[in-house]
Amino acid sequence: MSLRGVPCGLPLQWPPVATDGSFHLDADADDAAVVYAELRRIAAAYMRRERPGQTLQATALVHEAYLRLADVRTPWKDRRHFIGVAARSMRQILVDRARARGAQKRWAGLA
Repeated sequence: MSLRGVPCGLPLQWPPVATDGSFHLDADADDAAVVYAELRRIAAAYMRRERPGQTLQATALVHEAYLRLADVRTPWKDRRHFIGVAARSMRQILVDRARARGAQKRWAGLA
């Protein structure tokens, strides 16, 4: 199943709301496009706050967060719950990158 109107090559599908009200990792294309667009918007906002010269792009940030969440297999409560957890995951990815950059500056000549 492809994501109509979403230029991405995600290996797995985005989670929609299931009939029982929970969120699962088997996506309907329309729900997937809506969730992907929202995550892309959040990622772009996060990236605007980062320092200039970042090599990570908003799309890559969304994909990295998705890869972290794909293994979780948690039944998400709803779309809002999933987007909130994904947004937090994206922020954590940026924090991890900043920490790695700082460690590289401090310990670059000692290793």
